[in-house]
Amino acid sequence: MAITSTTHTQKHLAVLIDADNAPAAIVEGLFEEIAKYGVANVKRIYGDWTGPQLGGWKKVLLDHSIQPVQQFAYTKGKNATDSALIIDAMDLLYTRRFDGFCLVSSDSDFTRLASRLREEGLTVYGFGEAKTPQPFVSACDKFIYTELLREDALVVSDTAVIDDSATPPVKINPPQPTPKPPKAPVDFIAKILDDIADEDGWAPLGALGANITKLRPGFDPRTHGFKKLSDLIKAHTHAFEIQTRGVTSTGVQVMYARHKQPGK
Repeated sequence: MAITSTTHTQKHLAVLIDADNAPAAIVEGLFEEIAKYGVANVKRIYGDWTGPQLGGWKKVLLDHSIQPVQQFAYTKGKNATDSALIIDAMDLLYTRRFDGFCLVSSDSDFTRLASRLREEGLTVYGFGEAKTPQPFVSACDKFIYTELLREDALVVSDTAVIDDSATPPVKINPPQPTPKPPKAPVDFIAKILDDIADEDGWAPLGALGANITKLRPGFDPRTHGFKKLSDLIKAHTHAFEIQTRGVTSTGVQVMYARHKQPGK
């Protein structure tokens, strides 16, 4: 009797975090994002845990079952953490137990590591800040900017009791207006769509997204203010049109997009 299971379709991932180059504020969003791509079977974070600089990470390690790896700095100005992470990555690679790696850092030193892992046929997901050098971004199959994952907002309860005898609260500056997200690369998306479209100009939205990521690993609709690629396409009706063509066996809508050619 055949056994139906979705377990075998899940990618087994190793998550390696450079604590010196990743803020603890991303931890919730980070693992929510990783869950979209597979199961984090290994979760390790590298740094010098004897100092106070990694205090933010220390508070969340147990909650997320992340294994801290201690690495002393051998020489001032030299990052021994990078070497420890790279050595562990190669050890894990040769176990042949993983389908992909999640490298969490904004450091370009991991560019060659990402390339080497991909040479072995593994998928590499990079996570780093917007300042991450382009070579590292390009070396990954997909790169997610961690500004999209941060949960830094301070929530103040409106039911808090005010004690007039207490020390006056520190004045809090009013929140600054959220910067306007950059414009979506409509021309770039249109070119990709034209390249993969059928004779009528239509292409599956999933294939469009996959091809965009191959050429620009750092592309993310959320950077441009849209939750999904379909939302971005729908918002640019001057350039695109979209169709829903039934649903898959799992209930997911099958969507197609077409570039509106000028004069047609």
